[in-house]
Amino acid sequence: MINNKNILETINMIEKEKLDIRTITMGISLLDCCDSDGKKSRKKIYDKITRLAENLVKTGEEIEMEFGIPIINKRISVTPISLIAQSCDDTDYVEFAKTLDKAASAVGVNFIGGFSALVHKGNSKGDTILINSIPEALACTEKVCSSVNVGTSKSGINMNAVRDMGRIIKETAYLTRDNSSIGCAKLVVFANAVEDNPFMAGAFHGVGEAECVINVGVSGPGVIKSALENIRGESFDVVAETIKRTAFKITRAGQLVALEASKRLGVPFGIVDLSLAPTPAVGDSVARIIEEMGLEVCGCPGTTAALAILNDAVKKGGIMASSHVGGLSGAFIPVSEDEGMINAVETGALSIEKLEAMTCVCSVGLDMIAIPGDTPDTTISAIIADEAAIGVINNKTTAVRIIPVYGKSVGEKVEFGGLLGQAPIMAVSKISSSDFILRGGRIPAPVHSFKN
Repeated sequence: MINNKNILETINMIEKEKLDIRTITMGISLLDCCDSDGKKSRKKIYDKITRLAENLVKTGEEIEMEFGIPIINKRISVTPISLIAQSCDDTDYVEFAKTLDKAASAVGVNFIGGFSALVHKGNSKGDTILINSIPEALACTEKVCSSVNVGTSKSGINMNAVRDMGRIIKETAYLTRDNSSIGCAKLVVFANAVEDNPFMAGAFHGVGEAECVINVGVSGPGVIKSALENIRGESFDVVAETIKRTAFKITRAGQLVALEASKRLGVPFGIVDLSLAPTPAVGDSVARIIEEMGLEVCGCPGTTAALAILNDAVKKGGIMASSHVGGLSGAFIPVSEDEGMINAVETGALSIEKLEAMTCVCSVGLDMIAIPGDTPDTTISAIIADEAAIGVINNKTTAVRIIPVYGKSVGEKVEFGGLLGQAPIMAVSKISSSDFILRGGRIPAPVHSFKN
């Protein structure tokens, strides 16, 4: 039963602690849009997206107004386009990206995800065409997001794809050089990608998903930090319990919005993703939660342990609050989107190597990290390989969203704007990894994958 205390707590979380619903994401299957004629396929895609998502933004705004809970983004995820487009004879898929962009603009969503390929065990014809189309597709569209899954715990790591993605990221950075290489901010390389992630840039609608679903992503780093401020000096038992209880409340708010949106749109409810997704705003930082636990600056010794406590307690609180928790659900550690992370980098406490260690226990990986524009593509591929190895061996999702900012070097800053924030250019090792990356082939699946 909801009492006055619950209501006041929720109001306080929204008004003072920046609780929000980060996104309502409609997942749409495009499997019935395949056609041997590319033009016909694209028309089917446009018609289906604009029909199903016609009222998505309007419904989100109505719920926001009636319930008083901010809903920051309304988004769409679709079936990986490589699976749809390869039924036609097109030799590049840029026109498919333009179709997605046009459909997203027509219905008014912020982003559309799914210009994607799943190549963890190898490339099909369509996967290769899509990957080679990514730089131009992201340069000539505004709302399209792209992702490529290069590894899974069941199949190992496709090192040919890892090698190619270093080159693709560099090309994307160059083609969007006039806008801070921002195309790379819309491109994620995954290991163990999930099919129901509502967060961009990595959202796509997996082939195991229903025809159309509503997934909701909730955030609230400020709420967690505020809760911890009230228990300073208490033991980690109390810390974990406090985070868990707070995550429970946040997830219930997300579930309420998800069910209401599902009912009004006549679309089944998929999952609630409770991910602590920070913003550049002061008071909405995952790094500041870690520091609240007793660390001087995020990145110093103890940071990985603190993040592990946070991530685990968030998941435990979330799964108690909803029967359908999914997506990534945990703590994101982007640099440019987190005011505390930016500060940690600028003070010298946080390096890419420390961030990599932190990704062993967080919910995703290296995220929104700006690096020098002259970083070799093989070094970027090696960073991807390291992250993929962490994910594959530990049976968790990992990802790399890294931005080699054209013309920028260590000591400079780059401004992306909005929720993407700003980032100091971080140093990358200059020791070569090229012979390792150019081997190609596939890193075998770990022994613990053989469970059948």
